[in-house]
Amino acid sequence: MQPGCYTALITPFNQAEELDQEGLEQLIHFQIKNGITGILATGTTGESPTFKWKEHDHVIAQVAKLAKNKCLRLAGTGSNNTIEALEAAGRAAKEGVDALLMVDPYYNGPSSLEIRREYYEVIAKECPDVSIIPYIIPGRTGSQMLPQDLAILAKNFPNISSVKEATGNLENMKLTRKFCGKDFKIFSGDDALIYDTMADPEIKACGSISVMSNIIPKFMVQMVSLLNQGKAEEAMKIQTAIKPLLDLVVVTTQEESEFGPVYCRARNPLPLKTLMQLLGMPGGPCRRPLGKMAQKGFQVLLDVAKSVQANTPEIFEPIASFFNVDIEKQLNDDTLHKGLWYTY
Repeated sequence: MQPGCYTALITPFNQAEELDQEGLEQLIHFQIKNGITGILATGTTGESPTFKWKEHDHVIAQVAKLAKNKCLRLAGTGSNNTIEALEAAGRAAKEGVDALLMVDPYYNGPSSLEIRREYYEVIAKECPDVSIIPYIIPGRTGSQMLPQDLAILAKNFPNISSVKEATGNLENMKLTRKFCGKDFKIFSGDDALIYDTMADPEIKACGSISVMSNIIPKFMVQMVSLLNQGKAEEAMKIQTAIKPLLDLVVVTTQEESEFGPVYCRARNPLPLKTLMQLLGMPGGPCRRPLGKMAQKGFQVLLDVAKSVQANTPEIFEPIASFFNVDIEKQLNDDTLHKGLWYTY
């Protein structure tokens, strides 16, 4: 895997929750034009848990075709069923993708040892000619392959030489670096931690598989590139400018219900897709059971977007020029915001 910034691409839907094919093509071309290192199809951000396998395969095929020879192409093919994951991996490999992102098995709760032996090793043996990227995100899966087992995989399988690290645990990342060695590639799976994980000499992440690069690929690519060049001060200037957006991957607010206050936690991809709709980009709604942001959560999103536009309008300029939208109008015309949130 090449160091750099990869976008975990959203899947745009129409109001009937069907794939927006034209929107998908536009988003892929937008990423390529803005210099993205690679595009991940059908990850969590792409709402893969709601896909039928036929849809899953179609989106992967589209990214593989449209991004060929333009950027690297990754496919999310993980499952909590090893046979299912193996079949999906085989189909994606036939499309010519450059790597497979395999999330730790979710819900059924295998141990780290089981995850290694009964999941990653099985797929690595059957798909020796394609890179496999373990995706460690215990907050979503309820399970976690530990750095020790990851190191065993890296030692025994040449096609496992990188990881998407989304534990949020810097000590875990330091162990990964210690056990897996200096040449192993760590990609941050948390936008808010990209700078810290790349700048930390005990972690030395080499890039990110990012959420907010759906919206600001140009600036994410620049920041990651500067960090890989050791230009931390220059990278920090970009980090400071885009941090308000990075902090929107998850939005938590206290809303009022008829029975009292309730905390609402809007998780990726809901805030991202809401922001994309707000900015006039293809995106559409999330598929159920994801829905809309609560009213206060949407207001947080809107306030941040307006602040970014007022203080650093160059951040949204690539969106305005590529999609031919008026950002000021998108943010300030309340009639364009109808249907983007609901009350408790």
